[in-house]
Amino acid sequence: MAAPWFSFLELSLSLLCFAVFYYYHISSKRKNPVIPLDWPFAGMLPGLLANLHHLHEWITSILVASPLNFLFTGPPRSGMQFLVTADPANVRHVFTSNFANYPKGPDFEEIFDILGGGIFNADGESWRRQRAKAQLLMSGAPFRAFVSRYSRDKVGTALLPLLAHFAGTGEAFDLQDVFLRLTFDTTTTLVFGVDPGCLSVGLPEVPFARAMDDAMHGLLLRHVVPMTWWKLARRLGIGHERTMATARRTIDQFVADTIARRRAEKRERGAGIEGSADLLSSYINDDDDENEGAGTTTVDAFLRDTTINLMLAGRDTTGSALSWFFYLLTQHPRVVARILQELESVKGGASSTPGGDGMATFDPDELGRLPYLHAALCESLRLYPPVPQELKEAAAGDVLPSGHEVAAGDKVLVWVYAMGRMEDVWGGDCREFRPERWVEEDGRARYVPSYRFMSFNSGPRTCLGKDMAFVQLKAAAAAVLWNFEVEAVPGHVVEPKLSIILHMKNGFMATVRRRRQAPAAQQLA
Repeated sequence: MAAPWFSFLELSLSLLCFAVFYYYHISSKRKNPVIPLDWPFAGMLPGLLANLHHLHEWITSILVASPLNFLFTGPPRSGMQFLVTADPANVRHVFTSNFANYPKGPDFEEIFDILGGGIFNADGESWRRQRAKAQLLMSGAPFRAFVSRYSRDKVGTALLPLLAHFAGTGEAFDLQDVFLRLTFDTTTTLVFGVDPGCLSVGLPEVPFARAMDDAMHGLLLRHVVPMTWWKLARRLGIGHERTMATARRTIDQFVADTIARRRAEKRERGAGIEGSADLLSSYINDDDDENEGAGTTTVDAFLRDTTINLMLAGRDTTGSALSWFFYLLTQHPRVVARILQELESVKGGASSTPGGDGMATFDPDELGRLPYLHAALCESLRLYPPVPQELKEAAAGDVLPSGHEVAAGDKVLVWVYAMGRMEDVWGGDCREFRPERWVEEDGRARYVPSYRFMSFNSGPRTCLGKDMAFVQLKAAAAAVLWNFEVEAVPGHVVEPKLSIILHMKNGFMATVRRRRQAPAAQQLA
């Protein structure tokens, strides 16, 4: 009788030979070598795992070859069956024309369990009710004025002095980290009425910010591995799911403490939180009136879910957008020169920063009227959308404009990152950073439908904070460009990170120096 170890060796060699022969067999029959192999029992998962290190470019190459659509199949019963698309016609159908048939779905809610029952997870009547309330609060004059005033003040009192410090030392620093700190402070103040002060010399670590980063990484991994795998890891408390659980505890503690502090302020002052236009204060005031008699625990659970959703929408996305924008500007000096020329036209609305250091910030209302600055930001968002993919699930069978059939429960994954790189969508220069594509011949901003430009979602779920985001982006971008020259550190590799938000994997190492000619600042000093 053969030794057990010898039999095992024979079996292993046999399986290896089978795998090799099968690989060459199906490879020879493939019409398109870019499309990943569909293995027995594993589907296309091996190809996905092998290309995680450059996931977005890999998916883009497949969608270019497909073109625009391909069906990704994972292991049987894994829940990894997706129609991946970058087809604007499909996007319009799923997000607008047949919106009711494509809710987020139960799988989405489970993947994003950290968001609770907030607006991003909600469907149906719950979503409509939450969106109507958020829209009412965010479109109100007090909140819009608060956004404009605080965005400019934060840039002038915190961002510019920090950059001046780095300009003085000449040291290289991670500009992405700086922008994420800026948008973290800004979003936390706008949502919670609390400025954590993490944008200061010394760059202190804030546990809440670190927890948000860990959560974003874990959420992306939940998209690219079978649901049964990460659910088991969550149950066992191992790997990235253990990190996710720790992050969630930190986030929940911060939110609970902040809500309790805000309630205490309201009790001390009587009616409302005077002088605060932040969203938490508004929700507390409204919810206490609307939910009189409801338990505090129930109301606080709603406030927790709502504020976490708003934090995710504001902090990471805006910080990511600023980082990629300045990365592109370091490669395109002509765009910088054009923006500076445009800023000259509104320098009368600029004001000097505190301390008499000769730096200046701009009036957000004036910046809102500059078409080329807006065009350059849109072009950056097209190439590097902060949320690089959107997931939908069909409630009933349907046929998409591309001709693909979907059954109830099938998932449609819109790869927004790839859409910006499709010649069929944006033309032969689709990979070029060319803000001019957003400007009409008469100089006005060119309209592009949201089903082609998905950076702020599309249809009924279009981002409520779009205007607020542009106010923050323009306030920071204009002030930094006017006062500083930004240079990327030579040789530093900038590439997308594996995250639900399009962060830079290695950060963005840069140096800054004061701009030699800043006419507005000289006049104001």
